[in-house]
Amino acid sequence: MSPGNIKLKTLEMTFEGSGEFRGDANQIRGFFASKFNEYDLLHNHNTDRFCYRYPLVQYKVLDRIPLVVGVNEGAEILKGLFDKFDTVTLPHEDFEITERSLRIKKQEFGLTKSIYFYEFLTPWLALNKENEEKFLEARNPDEQKEMLRKTLAGNLLSMSKTLGYTVPDTIKCDVDVELRRSKYKNMDFTSFTGGFIANFLIPDFMGVGKGVAKGFGTVRKITTNEDNRNYSNFNDI
Repeated sequence: MSPGNIKLKTLEMTFEGSGEFRGDANQIRGFFASKFNEYDLLHNHNTDRFCYRYPLVQYKVLDRIPLVVGVNEGAEILKGLFDKFDTVTLPHEDFEITERSLRIKKQEFGLTKSIYFYEFLTPWLALNKENEEKFLEARNPDEQKEMLRKTLAGNLLSMSKTLGYTVPDTIKCDVDVELRRSKYKNMDFTSFTGGFIANFLIPDFMGVGKGVAKGFGTVRKITTNEDNRNYSNFNDI
């Protein structure tokens, strides 16, 4: 383990049926929140209040396969619920589970001396509405990229705070992304696809940015020879 890192307990739960899964990440979250409402980590609500913290349970659909990721306490809760349901209730149908899997790992998280390459498997919601306006008004690509680098570093700092990790030194990162639009909370947001590099270890399938619980910003580490993106300005943030 690199100096200054911590180990996270992660859990990856997948389930499949005889037919194709036609739901989305938010619908899976809705199912878990309804069926197991007593666990606030599953839905990030405490009574009527939303809990603003990095979600320790995250719902995703990757290649049409549902994936639920738990971190630390979230992993413990999901482990206990693994065999407590045989059907995922969706708005338009019930999805009968015929096969399920569970992977539990101990994984490093935090600042490193090495540089790691990541790709976004789902769109990254980097900007809130206020920052989105500043980003679009900037027009200068270098200025926009600098905003995104600072946002990414901020995302990693926010994750670290919830996970009880104090970042001991400067986060260095760079992004190579393309702009697109995504729906989040029934609103159109600027989102980004592509990838980034950082001197920071993030376990595969954890999310970065806004909307993480609903599947946005899911990352996967890649090897450098898989990556042909342009990281032109690797700055200290």
